[in-house]
Parts: sequence; structure tokens; C-alpha cells
Amino acid sequence: MQRFLSILMILGLAAGSAQALEPREGWVVHETGKSYGDLVEAVRDAVKAAPIAIVTQASASDGARMQGHEIPGNRVFGLYRNDYARRMLAASVASGIEAPIRMYVTEDSDGTASLSYRRPTAVFSPYFDEGGTALRDLASELDGIFENVAKTAISE
Repeated sequence: MQRFLSILMILGLAAGSAQALEPREGWVVHETGKSYGDLVEAVRDAVKAAPIAIVTQASASDGARMQGHEIPGNRVFGLYRNDYARRMLAASVASGIEAPIRMYVTEDSDGTASLSYRRPTAVFSPYFDEGGTALRDLASELDGIFENVAKTAISE
């Protein structure tokens, strides 16, 4: 665990000062007026009301703080559910490397926070030839769930 936290801290320090993330292909980025802490809590609350669960989470800023360093807030939530995993694996075992799908809260330089994620269709697209319609359908379903979680979190 200590090694994992050290790696997260190094990644966070390498990121430099807090700045809004630039959208990348397949990404959704929501800049908000919420503080980092408020957005983290809003994501947790939004997930509780959604048909998905937080199955992992990590924070380089928490790890850095434990070692006496302050870096901009960031938290990665891994979202999934076992029935989604079973459907995914039935379609493509290789796609299992992508689960859980991540949602990312970052503190911006102006004190607000952003919520970002890669659309599940972008995450799973390398496996569509192998996974066929079943994997495409799952990814599309997850796109809607991630969109709803994000909209709920940024609007609360």
C-alpha cells in the first residue's frame, strides 16, 4: 500500500499546479463551481442513487498529505458492478483489464473542481471486434449511467 501511495504522490507532483484538464478523444470533462471536497461528496452521493457502485478509489493528494506534501486535490473513483463484469467478460475476457471504469475529480487552480471520465464506449472500443454486439450494448448502457452520475454530481 505504501508503494502504491508513493506512486500516486509522484504522479500528482508530476502534474504540477492545478489546472483544468483538457478534453481528449473519448473524454467528458465537466468544469464546476464546486470545491474539490464538495464535488468528491457529490460524486459519492450520485453513485449511491445510480445503478453502479464505487468499487475502488485512490487519491494522490491524500497520499502526498500523509507524507507531508500538499498537491492539488485529485481522486479517482472506479465504478462498476458485478453483473456488468459478468456481461463484459462473457463478451470479451481481454476487456476485463478496463474494469472498473474510472471517474476523476480534480482540483482546479481557481479553487473549483472538475469531473472527468472516459466514455465507456471509448474505454471498450478496442475490444468491440472481439466482444461484438454484447460488449457494444454494455458500453452504451454504461455511457448513459456515467452521464447520469456526472450530471447528478455536478448539479447538486
